[in-house]
Amino acid sequence: QVQLVESGGGLVQPGGSLRLSCTVFSGRSFSINALDWYRQAPGKERELVARITSGGSTNYADSVKGRFTTSRDNAKNLVYLQMNSLKPEDTAVYYCHAVGLTVTFTSFEVWGQGTLVTVSS
Repeated sequence: QVQLVESGGGLVQPGGSLRLSCTVFSGRSFSINALDWYRQAPGKERELVARITSGGSTNYADSVKGRFTTSRDNAKNLVYLQMNSLKPEDTAVYYCHAVGLTVTFTSFEVWGQGTLVTVSS
C-alpha cells in the first residue's frame, strides 16, 4: 500500500516563501513512476502544479514556472515543493499525488490528505 502525508502549509504574506513536504510510505510491491503536486482553490477545479518523475524530470504549470520547484529525497522518502514569490492566487489546498505500478503491473494512484496554503497580508 502507498500512503502520502503532506505537511508545511500555513499562512504567508504575498512575496513570501513556503516549503511543502510529502512523506511517501510505500511497500516494495509498488513502483512509483511520478509524484505530483496538485492544488484546488475555493470554487475551482483541482489543477496540476508540478511533477517529478522517477528519473528526476520535472515539469510545472505555467502559472508557477520560475517560482515553484519540486524535488525529491529518495533516501528519506520525501518530495518537496518549494514555493517562492507567493501570490494571493496561490491560495489553495495542495495535494501530493502518486502514480505507478504494482508488482503485478496494475496501475495505481494515491492522494494525500492535502495541506492548506493561504497567501494574504
